[in-house]
Amino acid sequence: MRRLTLILFLFYTTLIPISSWAKVFPAEFNTGRNQLIAYILSHQLPAQHFSHEPFDDSLSRAAFDLFIRQLDPRKRFLLQSDIDQLNAFADHIDDELKRGRIILADAGAELLNDRIRQVQKYIDPLIEQGFEFSQEEFLEGDPKKIAYAQDAEALKQRWHKILKMQILGTYFDELDELKKKNQEKQIDNNSSQFSERIAAATEKVRKRVHRSLDRLLKQTRQDHYNRYFDTVARAFDPHTTYMPPTSKEDFNIHMSGSLEGIGALLREEDGMIKVVRIIPGSAAERQGQLEGEDIILAVSETNGEPVEITDMRIRDAVSYIRGPKGTEVKLTVQKPDGARMVIPITRDVVQIEETYVKSTTLKTNENKKIGYLRIPSFYRDFAANGNGENGRNATADTEKELTKLMQENIQGLILDLRNNGGGALSDAVLISGLFLPGGPVVQVKNSQGMIRVLEDEDPRVTYSGPLIVLVNQFSASASEILAAALQDYGRALVIGGKHTHGKGTVQALLDMNRNLPLLQLKKYEDLGALKLTIQKFYRINGGSTQFKGVEPDLVVPSLLDNLESGEQYMENSLPWDQVENVGFDTWQGPRFDITAAKEQGRQWIKTNKQFQQIKEEAERTKKRMEKTQLAIDLEGMKQEREEVAMAREKAKKAGLFNEETDDENHKKEIPLGKELEDDPFVQVSLFLLGDKGGTNQVITQIQ
Repeated sequence: MRRLTLILFLFYTTLIPISSWAKVFPAEFNTGRNQLIAYILSHQLPAQHFSHEPFDDSLSRAAFDLFIRQLDPRKRFLLQSDIDQLNAFADHIDDELKRGRIILADAGAELLNDRIRQVQKYIDPLIEQGFEFSQEEFLEGDPKKIAYAQDAEALKQRWHKILKMQILGTYFDELDELKKKNQEKQIDNNSSQFSERIAAATEKVRKRVHRSLDRLLKQTRQDHYNRYFDTVARAFDPHTTYMPPTSKEDFNIHMSGSLEGIGALLREEDGMIKVVRIIPGSAAERQGQLEGEDIILAVSETNGEPVEITDMRIRDAVSYIRGPKGTEVKLTVQKPDGARMVIPITRDVVQIEETYVKSTTLKTNENKKIGYLRIPSFYRDFAANGNGENGRNATADTEKELTKLMQENIQGLILDLRNNGGGALSDAVLISGLFLPGGPVVQVKNSQGMIRVLEDEDPRVTYSGPLIVLVNQFSASASEILAAALQDYGRALVIGGKHTHGKGTVQALLDMNRNLPLLQLKKYEDLGALKLTIQKFYRINGGSTQFKGVEPDLVVPSLLDNLESGEQYMENSLPWDQVENVGFDTWQGPRFDITAAKEQGRQWIKTNKQFQQIKEEAERTKKRMEKTQLAIDLEGMKQEREEVAMAREKAKKAGLFNEETDDENHKKEIPLGKELEDDPFVQVSLFLLGDKGGTNQVITQIQ
């Protein structure tokens, strides 16, 4: 088969007969079409992917593990005997695809559906049987620590605990809502009022669970095949995915993860819908409470009943979250520390001005004027440029803001790349040139092993003074390239948490319909597309930004420290490696003495109240996150919720969180300079750029 067209994007044998697994699915399923998809995947993935990993038994096992996990992510349906039965396929996925005789997708789907129907029969009897809410019990909340149920009775007992937990959770959520409205009253656990509220919560859970199970059973045979194909792709790396045919609206969701209406990037993880990051200028960003690594548990309209989206596929979850501009959606969210909150967001389009580069001036304690420049993303209007128009881009805006700051005679600059998820690679290279006198910026290696060096070709330097770069775990891709280049040249001091995201790869879209014989194009519907990794980024010093990300010169305490966020926590991510150093001349202007700056910074952090509060809160959060056994009795759940609420209230008073949910208390428009007054990352930067912070000690002029 000829190579399929690529569109570049920067962002066997078995003991079970196939006929026995296919009998429960509708007739419109097209076997030939799926055989063709399997054939393309089996040939194009090893041929086109950056790693050129052979599609062998090892990759089959990786794909099998992903397949099992997506089939029953929270281990609420399948028995250990089901897993043992499916294990017969673990080494044969490569053979299935090559022969076009797919069995695992059908086998898994039928076993899952049988168990879901079995669980359906448990729900009403378990509820009618009742629950002893005062009896101390616990339920493991981490799927990785849960074993599959050994038999039907063990599965039934697991659902007894799940239902009990959901009923109590719904009961306490109702009390929280009343508390916000100042309508909460002390309720005796033996009173009729308690019984009424528990009964109401029970009915809500009954309906919610039945809806959820019905929805799972409505998944088509093709849905299961599509996810099977996707697990095969993701076995190569987490950014390589199979994309089934969809409407243009859904296609855009797959490519950007962007939710029209609130502005968040999501991913499906262990049966949960998790927030990856918030889009600058979006409704979620303006509201201010939804954050990266939050888990969305349920969705509701303003006065509607919440729809639970756990165990829901991301495409279905998106349909509940999206909606017309101006309407409100309420997200029931679980924070990484276990806290639950309802976040109301008024759907809106992204406010474009909020996505652009911003700047302001700040003052040190010695009254030195320091520039501050924030780049939310490396945006570029490719469509306008293609039409011969002057489209807006991050490079031009950065240069404009830099020029404006220099006219104000700044004596230092803070470049903020926190939460910058990347964008156009060309702008990362061009912006580096505003601080450097030309030279290599990044190395790009393709799947054939060829390395291309991208350079800043302009010897002019727009800003040559002292420079600090701020990063965090949500700084990714192009922002990592810029930070790494400025760090390697010795041009800037990089300050941040333990590491950046570590996204050092480039993906391309392979249209699976291109270059097929005309007869096959007419015979089958759209085959979909394959997004696969084809290139990898390397710093000019030879090390890759992939996996490790950029490690700051000065590591400061961060509320993100305990989040397993980044490439190094993702399954099957490409490893860190290195190529040769390209050779470059280090910066000869004012530069930080890294050793002295680190020592000065650490000493300041030790005495800074806000950083100490962040460190303490991070430690408390870590302990709460490690406590995965959830109490499912009245007193135990009440105590846990009170502990989390008290901890977050303390953190909120310290200025670490914004937890207000009334419309008038949503994130307000405040001047950029005012917003930065309580930002500890900025404050330690001002200290190091100020005279008392040791400017004369930590910044030297190389002659």
